[in-house]
Amino acid sequence: MFIAGKRPTMASPAERSDIERIEKEIFMEPDRATPPTASQSTQRLARIALATALVAIGIWVLFDFLPALAWAAVLAVAMWPLYMRLLRMMSSTAERVWAPLIATLAIGIVFIAPLVVIGTAVARESHVVIAFVSEARHHGIAAPEWLERFPLIGAALTSWWNSNIGDPAMAEELVGRLDMRTLTGSVRQYGGEVAHRLAIFLFTLLTLFFLFRDGRMLAQQLRDISDRLIGRRGERIALQMIAAVHGTVNGLVLVGLAEGVLLGISYVVAGLPYPASFGAMTAVAAVIPFAAPVVYGVLALYLFTIGNTTGAIIIAAVGTVVVFVADHFVRPFLIGGSTRLPFLLVLLGILGGLESMGFIGLFLGPAMMAALVALWREWTFTRLEPVPDEAEATVIVDPRQGRAHGV
Repeated sequence: MFIAGKRPTMASPAERSDIERIEKEIFMEPDRATPPTASQSTQRLARIALATALVAIGIWVLFDFLPALAWAAVLAVAMWPLYMRLLRMMSSTAERVWAPLIATLAIGIVFIAPLVVIGTAVARESHVVIAFVSEARHHGIAAPEWLERFPLIGAALTSWWNSNIGDPAMAEELVGRLDMRTLTGSVRQYGGEVAHRLAIFLFTLLTLFFLFRDGRMLAQQLRDISDRLIGRRGERIALQMIAAVHGTVNGLVLVGLAEGVLLGISYVVAGLPYPASFGAMTAVAAVIPFAAPVVYGVLALYLFTIGNTTGAIIIAAVGTVVVFVADHFVRPFLIGGSTRLPFLLVLLGILGGLESMGFIGLFLGPAMMAALVALWREWTFTRLEPVPDEAEATVIVDPRQGRAHGV
């Protein structure tokens, strides 16, 4: 007999074993069973669920800054060839700070300088608006002389103008709504919107700096993730999207600037007032499909109504030729040629992106169309055959050309 916890001085080996077992059961925790190991499929589903949840939370946190991130990505992809040239011109020590800083500041100046010029011009001409409002309240708004020259409807338009807007009482009722309280509310509303847009622009530049600095490392990481998830096809699709962004920037922005310059020259020849301002307006409108004809059409109509028929014909003729060549030959070659996209899909991508995502959709829409077309071609025009020597390699056979090439 023995007392638990007190080992006897003389005991046989069997008794000592029993004593140790009893002490372990009484004074110590029992051995924990080894937890069962989950199957590989369960672990894979758990990882997918965790990654999806984290991505959703990240998108929710960054939702207000997604436009800034998207613009930074588009600008980085579009300007990357120029940035590589800048790096070759500078020393290797400037790659981390000075080169991305110079590139980011240059892009910021390109976007900010026109806004500063426009804001200065508006502030300089504000006294004209104040004088116009004061004159309208006391004497009404006189019908412009060119209004009566409108074909067919000029007389009716002039009569309606004199009866409504030209009447001092009606003008006072119309312009009188622009009191100080209304103007103050409008300034607050638009001031807040401008401040928000400015903050998005600053975050865009900040993100662009880090994309320039760490772009190559980020591209390699994205390439590794793509190869791991969907194989080499993901890299080819990404290259198609990048080519679509490059082609869209060249086809929309550069061609739009060229249209603005050519039409600005025609404005000078036609005798249109403020040709530089209207040329810049035409260049901005030319970025959006079918918007440039509206601008130069209105300007041609204005010259026609004031009696400058020759100038109106010059603007209409030059504008029609320039826009026709740009929209039917230059842009399809620059945008669709780099990605082998049909012009209809390019146009639908541009207009659909503009409608669904705003101005940035002009560049993201064709990129999405390029990805869809690349997937379509992968699934319809190729078939996979395993290569015995290399388990990871595939052979893509294109039935249109009748030959295969390795990936």
